[in-house]
Amino acid sequence: MAAYKAPIRDMQFILHEVMAAENLFAQMPGTVEVTTDLMDAILDSAAQMAEEVLAPLNRSGDEEGCRFDKGEVYTPVGFKEAYRAFAQGGWIGLSGDVQHGGQGMPKMLAVLFEEMIMGANCSFALYPILSAGASLALARHASSELKDEYLPRLYSGEWSATMCLTEPHAGTDLGIIKSRAQPQADGSYRLTGTKIFITGGQQDLTRNIVHLVLAKLPDAPPGPKGISLFLVPRELPSAHGEPAVFNQVTCGSIEHKMGIKASATCVMNFDGARGYLVGELNKGLACMFTMMNYERLSIGLQGIGLSESSYQTAVAYARERLQGLAATGATNPAGPADPIIVHPDVRRMLLSVRADVEAGRALALYVASQLDLAHFHPEPGARARAANLVALLTPVAKAAFSDRGFESCVLAQQVLGGHGYVREWGLEQNVRDARIAQIYEGTNGIQALDLAGRKVVRDREGLLEILATEITAFLAQESSADGLQDFLNPLRDALGGLSTTTLWLKQAAAGNPDEIGAASVPYLRLMVLVLYAYMWARMAKVALAALQNGTGEAYFYDAKLKTGRFFIARVLPGYSALIAEIRGGSAPLMALAADQF
Repeated sequence: MAAYKAPIRDMQFILHEVMAAENLFAQMPGTVEVTTDLMDAILDSAAQMAEEVLAPLNRSGDEEGCRFDKGEVYTPVGFKEAYRAFAQGGWIGLSGDVQHGGQGMPKMLAVLFEEMIMGANCSFALYPILSAGASLALARHASSELKDEYLPRLYSGEWSATMCLTEPHAGTDLGIIKSRAQPQADGSYRLTGTKIFITGGQQDLTRNIVHLVLAKLPDAPPGPKGISLFLVPRELPSAHGEPAVFNQVTCGSIEHKMGIKASATCVMNFDGARGYLVGELNKGLACMFTMMNYERLSIGLQGIGLSESSYQTAVAYARERLQGLAATGATNPAGPADPIIVHPDVRRMLLSVRADVEAGRALALYVASQLDLAHFHPEPGARARAANLVALLTPVAKAAFSDRGFESCVLAQQVLGGHGYVREWGLEQNVRDARIAQIYEGTNGIQALDLAGRKVVRDREGLLEILATEITAFLAQESSADGLQDFLNPLRDALGGLSTTTLWLKQAAAGNPDEIGAASVPYLRLMVLVLYAYMWARMAKVALAALQNGTGEAYFYDAKLKTGRFFIARVLPGYSALIAEIRGGSAPLMALAADQF
């Protein structure tokens, strides 16, 4: 099997040439010192960590898995040493608050780093990514005392963190959680309840584990408006800042899963554990969703990273595996057969994966750029516009990258035929590992419902209009560009289809609320195709200019254009079928009585 190699050149292409990160960072005081040289140095160091430290533990970690014994969880051989090296490299605090020991790097860099570690070893990656996300929530919402106490140790990797939302009876519907927080005279709270599916809830990588827990006070309002967020450490720090006192937080068991077996997925019990309020009472969901918006993008990157890893293995195999002859005549006359990469259907599978990965990577950086604008930009108007785009695109990105990432892993596995089904090549593990990303951090069906319902039909902020206006302006600006019309015209048609379908959905939902849920998944997929076409048009613009100007690397830019043209010709036309599916309405879905299933 091919060893994972970080796709540095493509990352640099999107970061520097397509998104012009240097120009963006120069506009904002908090990022003005992030230069091209610094970005490239970070990418090179990240690639070394992913390729040399994490990737070699991927298969062995899957085979060994985590072990649960008498309330303790043990990670696979090599994980503790790798985590120590990871933490010493400062990677957990890459985007952290500089006042508490973080490096303050923009999300655009963190996205590329997270894709690398997800592609190299996604089970391992989940531990530090959860810590980084929890640290973000604390940095934005916790008291100064909690920040001073916890953030430096989380950024350093001395301690780790989790988020505890789901309960045995409450997944998506968090308003019905049963975990309770009892106020104490000293201002702290005693938390009681059980949480399930807690990534890294217990492990042997760090000295202490800090849980961010959703719970309700005894007199809290019913539903989501009564949820508060609490910081609950496994061990209470002593006066010297060292873990010292056990805090009645225990792990009851770990799950036995289809994939990500080296990531401990825990049942956590809180038996009167001491906790501290984060943010305001009864506004815990708002605080937690600060973390969730970043985490959902990170989990989507699991799909992109594993797709890239799978593509590398599939391409290497297709170049070497000899089977059959090319339809136009033998290309390997000295051998018994031609390599399978000559066959159109093999190329269809490989190009489908490649086109998706490269468009997804570009969209991930685009969303990350909006997160950076929303956080760092000095102008309130620019921050507000970016925040609106983040609200619109977060569910799209999470669902798109994980859905299409899983499909890409399956396609890459198919390229290998029977060899893809056996463990030695690594693709069956990628398929198993990728599957969970469609489920956790909010199932993709929920992401689609959030998009179609809250962000489109019931939207009062004009979220979609902001995006459509931007794409329309790009189309107008580039309308006379030589060689770009093959990208612009299909994008214009797809955007028009999205606009008319959106109007149809709003009108249909006004008469029948079921239309939102019936349309939500194909509507999200429709928007993804439009967004990917937009990304490909932007990438094609840069590639064409580079070829016309003779700036070098013609081979790279030529391949970029050919991949983009495949997407436009063979993938984008699927938007018409999605529009037809949406307009099919809710009646065929709702006609069957429950007892007829």
